[in-house]
Amino acid sequence: MSGYAIISLGGKQYRVQEGERLLVDRLREDEGATLQPRVLLVGGNGAPDLAPSTTVTARVVGHELGQKIRIGKYRRRTGYKKHTGHRSHLTRIEIESIGGAKLAKPAAKPKAEEKPAAKTETAAPGPDVEAMTIAQITEAASGWSREQVEAALEQERSGKARKGALSALESALEEKK
Repeated sequence: MSGYAIISLGGKQYRVQEGERLLVDRLREDEGATLQPRVLLVGGNGAPDLAPSTTVTARVVGHELGQKIRIGKYRRRTGYKKHTGHRSHLTRIEIESIGGAKLAKPAAKPKAEEKPAAKTETAAPGPDVEAMTIAQITEAASGWSREQVEAALEQERSGKARKGALSALESALEEKK
């Protein structure tokens, strides 16, 4: 997907394109690690999408120090002079893909894992919600029985307890009542 995206990293927003390198505030990830920042907007192909479902993949290239800023303090008629400096800790990242096909393949795998779970429905009535994204849970929950939704809700509460997944399962349970 060509175009641009607006991402949020460290409380700041950046407009990025594929292959672009930029300096951001220091991140905790090591060099060579990949990360997926929060995507706020995707545009470039017609109208911009304010609620994007695409992901942006970035790789940490290295950690650097910013340009030195010199600070001078002076008070007149007292002889007081003080000089200090500051260098920001920064991380250089490279945008590898915006909504790339690399990330679409792992999203398809949990759907394939769902089919064997449906065969053993009598032994374990709930599907494996830990391997599913919140969007997949929201779509699939409408087709589940009430027992499956209850089991999935219990599994999510005992596992990751993601707010979005819990609310999607609770609303699906309300629809079943």
